[in-house]
Amino acid sequence: MLGRFATGVVAITALDPVTGEPCGMAANSFTSVSLDPPLVAFCVAHTSTSWPRLRSAGRLCVNVLAEHHEPVSRQLAARGGDKFAGLTWTSSPGGSPVLDGALAWIDCSVEAEHLAGDHLIVVARVHDLDAYADRGPLVFFRGGYGRFDA
Repeated sequence: MLGRFATGVVAITALDPVTGEPCGMAANSFTSVSLDPPLVAFCVAHTSTSWPRLRSAGRLCVNVLAEHHEPVSRQLAARGGDKFAGLTWTSSPGGSPVLDGALAWIDCSVEAEHLAGDHLIVVARVHDLDAYADRGPLVFFRGGYGRFDA
């Protein structure tokens, strides 16, 4: 039943502090939490192998994916391999990857993690943000990707 709730899709990115290589994951459980202080949240499965690398980076970047980013989302959601193969990006002010064509980016750092069933709810403090591109959002609904028609 919860698959009937449409969500946007984000890519959470960072530079691995051990290798210096970009790392990331896709998420469709992203939300604004607070304006004062500025906080956002997203959920991560306990089984995620990407989250430990992202967490250890200190600074993260949440990339709001555009409708043409379905292949990017699938690539970042896959287990193993080079998730950034063929992807182009620039650095955010905090040093994390901002994916080309992202609708917006949000530089943040982990404020708190809360256990919730088989996931962690990650609350992150916003340090900087900006709009980046002007397109429609990538939408996830009933197990598939789509677009928003206004």
